[in-house]
Amino acid sequence: MTERMTKFVGLAAAQPQTRAPGKRRGDFDEIQLRFVADRAAAQASRCAQCGVPFCQNACPLHNNIPDWLRLTAEGRTEEAYQLAAATNSMPEICGRICPQDRLCEGDCVIEQSGHGAVTIGAVEKYLTETAWDNGWVGALRVGPPRRESVGIIGAGPAGLAAAESLRLRGYTVTIYDRYDRAGGLLMYGIPHFKLEKDIVARRVQRLAEGGVTFELNCHVGADVAFADVRARHDALLLASGVYKARPLRVPNAGSALAALDFLTAANRAALGEAIGGPAAKDKNVVVIGGGDTAMDCVRTAVRQGAASVTCLYRRDRENMPGSQREVKHAEEEGVRFDWLAAPKAIHGGAAPNVKAVRMRLGARDASGRAAPEEAEGSDYALAADLVIAALGFDPEDLPALWNTPSLETTNWGTLAVDKSFATSLPGVFAAGDIVRGASLVVWAIREGRDAADGIHAYLEERAAVARVAAE
Repeated sequence: MTERMTKFVGLAAAQPQTRAPGKRRGDFDEIQLRFVADRAAAQASRCAQCGVPFCQNACPLHNNIPDWLRLTAEGRTEEAYQLAAATNSMPEICGRICPQDRLCEGDCVIEQSGHGAVTIGAVEKYLTETAWDNGWVGALRVGPPRRESVGIIGAGPAGLAAAESLRLRGYTVTIYDRYDRAGGLLMYGIPHFKLEKDIVARRVQRLAEGGVTFELNCHVGADVAFADVRARHDALLLASGVYKARPLRVPNAGSALAALDFLTAANRAALGEAIGGPAAKDKNVVVIGGGDTAMDCVRTAVRQGAASVTCLYRRDRENMPGSQREVKHAEEEGVRFDWLAAPKAIHGGAAPNVKAVRMRLGARDASGRAAPEEAEGSDYALAADLVIAALGFDPEDLPALWNTPSLETTNWGTLAVDKSFATSLPGVFAAGDIVRGASLVVWAIREGRDAADGIHAYLEERAAVARVAAE
C-alpha cells in the first residue's frame, strides 16, 4: 500500500505532545506523552521509502526503519513491532533515549530536504508500548539446551542484550553486577524523567523468566575474584561499562560532586529509597561539562528545587557533544547555559563560587572540533553552592582490579578485542563501553549482540574440536 506513504509534503513533522515546562519541573515523570494510533500512523506515513535508507544506515543496529514505518502507516502495528524487535533487544528504550537527532532522524532524507525528519523515535516508542499493552512481547523462545554456560560481568545494555541472544541459542547464562538492581546506567545513570525504571525492570524480568540468572550486589574483583568467575563458565563476556569519573583539574576540585554519584542518588530517590534530602534543593548549582550526562545533571537539579542551575561549557553550542534536543528541554526548564567558559578554581566559604574564565575557539583538535583557548583577563566568579563535575567517564584499570595482567588494554584503557570481540584471554570476550569508551546505549546493544555471536562461534568451534578428538 505505497499510496499510504510519502506524505511528507502535505503533512508536517510532529513529535508527541510534551508536558509544559512548569509542570514537568516539579516531578520526575517522563516529559513526552505517547502517540495515539492515528497520529503514529500519520507520522509514519511521511516516510519517503528511500531506495537507499540513510536512516537505517545511520542506526548502529541497522534497524529496518522504513519497513516498520510502512507497516505502522498501514495499521499493521503488531507486525511493525516484531520487525523492530528483530534487530533490537530494547526498542522501547532506544525510542526514548537514543539521540535520534544525531542518528536516524538526523540522516533522514526528508530532513535534509527541509521537510522535517520522520519522528522515528516516537513511533518506535509507540510500537513497543503498544506491544507491551497487548501482550505481543512474548517470553524468550529459548533454544534447545546446550551444555555450555556463559558468564557476563555487567548487567547494563550490552550485558542484557548479549544474555538474550545467548539464551535464544540455549546457553546457560549468569550475569554478575555490582549494583542491587540490573540495568547498569539504564537504572542508575539515566534520570527517571527520560527513562522510567519500570521500563528497564520489565525487560530484566523477561530475561529472568527466560532463565537468565542474576547475581547482584556482586562486585567482581572485590566480592569475588575474577579467576573464580572465569572458572565457573565455558566463556565469559566483560560488559562492565566505564564508571571512573574524569577528574576536574582545578584547585579544590575535591569539593565537586561526581555526576554519577549525583544521578544515582536521584534515581534511588525516584525509586522510593529514603536517602536524605535532594542534593540541589535551594542551592545555586553549577554543572561543568557539555555532554548528555551534564544535561541529565542540570535537569535533575531543576527538579530537586535548585535556586538556580548553570551549565558551564568551554565550547559553544554548535560544538557541544550533547543532544541539542536535551539542551532545548533544559532551557525550557530554566537552565542557564554559560557557553565558552571554563572553571579555574572552586571556592568555598561564606560566598562559595566557581572562578571561571572566558574561552575562544581556535584551531581544530583531533576530534575535529575547534579547540578552546583562554581569553586573557576574562576571569569572573559564578555563585555556586553545589558544583557537579560531568566531564565523562574513563574505564577502571581492570587488569589491576582483577589481577589479570595478561588482559590487554588499549592506550585509552579500554579492553582490546578482535573482530569477534574476543580479548587476549582465551574464552573471554568484551563489549560495550568497556571496549568503545563511554558511548550510546544503542552501540552497547549492538556490541552485546555481536559479542554473543562471537561467543557462540567460539563455543561451536570448541565443541567441534572436542567431537573430533573423541572419534
